[in-house]
Amino acid sequence: MEGLSLSLEDKLIIARKLDELGVHYIEGGYPGSNPKDAEFFQRARALDLRHARLVAFGSTRRAGGDTATDPAIRAVLEAGTPAITLVGKASSRQVRDVLETTEEENLAMVADSVGFLAGQGREVVFDAEHFFDGFAEDATYALAALRAAASAGASTVTLCDTNGGAMPAAIVEAVLRAREAVEPLGCAVGIHVHNDGDMAVANTILAVEAGATQVQACLNGWGERTGNANIISVIANLKLKMGLDVVSDEQLSRLTEIARFADELANVTPNPRQPYVGASAFAHKAGLHVAAITKAAGSYTHVDPEAVGNIERVLVSELAGRRNVIAKLREQGSDLDLTEDQARAVLERVKDHEARGYQYESAEASFELLVRRTLGGYVPPFELEDFLIVERRRHVKSDAPAEANEMQAEAMVKVRVGERQSQTAADGNGPVSALDLAVRRALLESFPELERVHLVDYKVRIFNSGAGADAGVRVLVESTDGLHLWRTVGASTDVIEASWLALQDAYEYWVLHRGRMVP
Repeated sequence: MEGLSLSLEDKLIIARKLDELGVHYIEGGYPGSNPKDAEFFQRARALDLRHARLVAFGSTRRAGGDTATDPAIRAVLEAGTPAITLVGKASSRQVRDVLETTEEENLAMVADSVGFLAGQGREVVFDAEHFFDGFAEDATYALAALRAAASAGASTVTLCDTNGGAMPAAIVEAVLRAREAVEPLGCAVGIHVHNDGDMAVANTILAVEAGATQVQACLNGWGERTGNANIISVIANLKLKMGLDVVSDEQLSRLTEIARFADELANVTPNPRQPYVGASAFAHKAGLHVAAITKAAGSYTHVDPEAVGNIERVLVSELAGRRNVIAKLREQGSDLDLTEDQARAVLERVKDHEARGYQYESAEASFELLVRRTLGGYVPPFELEDFLIVERRRHVKSDAPAEANEMQAEAMVKVRVGERQSQTAADGNGPVSALDLAVRRALLESFPELERVHLVDYKVRIFNSGAGADAGVRVLVESTDGLHLWRTVGASTDVIEASWLALQDAYEYWVLHRGRMVP
């Protein structure tokens, strides 16, 4: 997948996680293509897999070549896996135009390769590449390729929608015809689809309904171009929707954990809207929905979120109702207990703030502070009374390249904590950095444990781009003290002010809950 590159250690860790999830086969790569994949299979022999069988991936022998000495065949054989997947052409046009050989020779390549590896005691799965396109163009030849593999000893022939454009009706028809062709030969049918038409999971499920008994899919839908079928969604659908116990209940409950772990390991930003396991998969924003779920849990969820290791969440926004506010505070474990009138006042303030660019869906800490400020009687632990930021360009040696010049900034701040006023200054590699460092320096005089708090993420987004240079910006800050994680938001037409508002909430939230002031 573009943007994805797993190290050898990454692949070994993910293999263990897939085994824990209960998948039956783990295809580890093509040992003949690069040293990393070849080493993976050497290292993978030490894995104590309890559920899965390792699979090496390769291709059928070359046209006109000798199977026993073919490099690709030798590579998968020497990988030492109990199962092997061989890819071969099932499209007569692909045979002629890409392999540049005859249709008869391709059938011999399939049969010879499968037969040789099966004769070595390996389970062989034949991936019929371009099967659906080939079936549409020349069904007789596509089915002949399946029969060649099945007759030679393949345990499964897997129908590949290599270009990812097959429509659901075509999937069902082809699976049924494939079953007629190979089941009498003692061979099963599998499915392998890409997501170019955004139907990979649906087509996979339809293939299973039509009788396919093996599913090939990838974690979080990773894969070439727009990806492969998402194994996470496929597992959930097979078990929860179709009643097929492909994994245990305990394994299913780890679906969210493993999906997010894999993305983090691969340095891929998790998709919050990923079905079943995304952070937004069971999040409710509309007031009508929240009103219903507070009366009857599950009113707006298609499955129990806990079954897949996820949770139900309530969002607070301009679309919210009073119950969103109350339910959100309860979800966050807050000690605040609002009356209906107080909840209404908070909701009005939320709507006012969101009209000015704020969003509280992912900024729970700022939301709690907004509630406290709305209720009255709240005294903030500190106040930024004034600040001044001066930007300047650092001078470098004359022989240094121009790009070595870095924008530097100095911030001077006045911060009041109770009766104590501190005036500090700090340099930073930009105005936000300088302001943050200066405020931290001032607050540390009163809250020394604030030293543990640091930013882990900082995002800036324009929320009314049509205004051009006068557009407003929203800043989302994620902070941690090493044990806890919280998010805050600020919005303004000035990026520095928006940043400060988010930073202020980040520090204020921590001080409110965990900070201890020194006298």
